[in-house]
Amino acid sequence: MSATFVLLQLAGFVALLLWGMRMVHTGMVRAFGGNLRRFLATGLKSRWKAFLAGMGITALLQSSTATALMSTSFIAAGFMTIVPALAVTLGANVGTTLIVQVLSFKVSAVAPLFMLAGVIAFNRGGRTRTRDLGRVSIGIGLILLALHLIVSTIEPVEKTAALRDLFAIVSADPIIDIVLAALLTWAAYSSIAAVLLIMTLAEHQIVAPVAAIALVLGANLGNVIPQYFAAGTNKAARQLALGNLIVRCAGCLVAIPVLPWLADAMAALDASPARQVANFHTLFNVALAVVFIGLLDPLARLCAKLIPPGPTAADPGAPQYLDAAVVKSPSLALADATREVLRMVDIVQTMLTTFLEALRSDDRKLLATLAEMDDDLDRLHNAVKQHLMAISRQDGLSEVDANRCSDILAFTINLEHVGDILDKNLRELAAKKIKRKLTFSDDGLEEISNMHRCLLDNLHLATSVFVLGDIQSARALMAEKDRMRDLEQEANDNHLRRLREGKPQSIETSSLHIDITRDLKRIAAHIASVAYPILERTGSIRRSRLRDEDTVPGEPQHRPS
Repeated sequence: MSATFVLLQLAGFVALLLWGMRMVHTGMVRAFGGNLRRFLATGLKSRWKAFLAGMGITALLQSSTATALMSTSFIAAGFMTIVPALAVTLGANVGTTLIVQVLSFKVSAVAPLFMLAGVIAFNRGGRTRTRDLGRVSIGIGLILLALHLIVSTIEPVEKTAALRDLFAIVSADPIIDIVLAALLTWAAYSSIAAVLLIMTLAEHQIVAPVAAIALVLGANLGNVIPQYFAAGTNKAARQLALGNLIVRCAGCLVAIPVLPWLADAMAALDASPARQVANFHTLFNVALAVVFIGLLDPLARLCAKLIPPGPTAADPGAPQYLDAAVVKSPSLALADATREVLRMVDIVQTMLTTFLEALRSDDRKLLATLAEMDDDLDRLHNAVKQHLMAISRQDGLSEVDANRCSDILAFTINLEHVGDILDKNLRELAAKKIKRKLTFSDDGLEEISNMHRCLLDNLHLATSVFVLGDIQSARALMAEKDRMRDLEQEANDNHLRRLREGKPQSIETSSLHIDITRDLKRIAAHIASVAYPILERTGSIRRSRLRDEDTVPGEPQHRPS
């Protein structure tokens, strides 16, 4: 068997290992993602709770990188300070050792059982969570199978002189070992996968015990790299990544001079080379947690000194103009709320544009962006609503200010509903189109585009009505609402005509076309709602479109006394 073929096989089996870990991770996130995030959030009050939360979540997700990235997102959003975030990271590092300890035993024989149970749960499960847990079970089976295949590939060639010479050259210097393992961990995005591979190499004595321990140090060090890149330009998140890097580097600097002694100590604990690697991985991370859990405050101050907090990118979901100090001056407070609502209008406009672009380009990333923008819109909506409630509770609120407060709240609620339609309905329809690789007919896509253009015009007109309260603009907006209804009816009539003509594209996308045009009309109704209060107060429209009971044909003019 040629060396090239062996390396290709190993690369393929390592890829299978990574894919199994990814399936476990995605299955757990889909089944318990929200619960896991809430569980992590409950650990923010003390470092010990944060430590245990990080350890528990990592043991479930089988990825300390995922836990670290979750902490990074929390700290970037301002939900977590750096001290508990560092404690979460320490716990996550220990959580990886639990997984490695379990997989260090001979458990590959149960791989078929995990995969069989997973397939049954995934195919037969009536509940979504059952299917997600089936995915987790399949992932565990793939991990165990991949480890077995890696061992089976290495065993026939473990005595090959060329292979041993290659690893002897690579592992001659501990610093080289650390760098190579760090790069491998970064490429794999998983220190667990890297440590499992090191265990396999050590078990077959392809790498010496000292080199294996150095490789474990590199795997722990390389786990910081994805976290650093995920931090981006956010200073607090970069401080967290730096703190994690300082902890890992300190551990490596202490361990490198005593590598031979550590190798002898691990050999004294267990004769199995694989268990020696697993035990050192555990010892290293537990020792770092014990040493640094009490030093998190000075470590946080050091990180803040090395990366001084500076201006961060504006959070689109955070209010910029609301000021609790001016609530007692309703006119000023209402002006601030109006400015925030205009920011909500901008988000809705961007969501509408993003939706149509995703529909045309079949770009899933745009759909993910759409969901993020809806989260920002919801946060702004809640902030504006709380601000308006505080204004409404003020004594001596004039009728004009009370009406304005009510109008702003109504428009805010309707904009939030528009965001929900875009996120919960239209985004799902676009995702279905992409998944099934469907294509609208040219006429069908043009009809949707026409309604979309009309919708953007309505949004601009609604903004003018909201700010100026002009009755003529309000009348024009109501007329545009009727126009949108006519466009939907025309689009559906044309679509039915194409169905009768048997056009394949129209047949394939029939339900999508009808649902999209319906939802666009619903959005138009929410946008036009800003005109109702103005028209009602000027007597231009009835509060109810029903006729009075005494004017309904066929009914008596007066009730009997």
